[in-house]
Amino acid sequence: MSLIGKTIEPFTANAYHNEEFISVSDENFKGQWSVVCFYPADFTFVCPTELADLQDQYETLKKLGVEVYSVSTDTHFTHKAWHDHSEVISTIEYIMIGDPSHRISRFFDVLNEEEGTAQRGTFIIDPDGVVQAMEINADGIGRDASTLIDKIKAAQYVRKNPGEVCPAKWKEGEETLTPGLDLVGKI
Repeated sequence: MSLIGKTIEPFTANAYHNEEFISVSDENFKGQWSVVCFYPADFTFVCPTELADLQDQYETLKKLGVEVYSVSTDTHFTHKAWHDHSEVISTIEYIMIGDPSHRISRFFDVLNEEEGTAQRGTFIIDPDGVVQAMEINADGIGRDASTLIDKIKAAQYVRKNPGEVCPAKWKEGEETLTPGLDLVGKI
């Protein structure tokens, strides 16, 4: 079952952010665009490369009005320890949510029940808390955070311009499409 078009379920979780433990809930995803990046576990191999890559895009995402949240089934305490002991992870400025209860991972349908870890899932959520885009990769396939920029720009454009859609490879400022009978069979 796809989560596209579904509103995030209520939740509350502990997180690590800027040298502090904070509480995060579904309410944090309302009123702004959000990217939620699930990954299997702290202190692993592909995960730090992905989270560092996401950090490299963080400033651009912030300029687009997007907040970033990483999520694993580790605790917020483990996130802090990883942040304190990894040169790569110590650069992360976005919120790192702990999901030891697996509630968030289950809702987003990325929980590997046998291992108790999250799969590599990326979700774009609109200011109403509704999932607009998702990507889930196998454990051995790292993601490229730069691909989020154009997807978010397209999602923001479509939200501001009802009735228009963005074609494949659309870039900001390019032509969009207005679906209708006049386009049937002409694309």
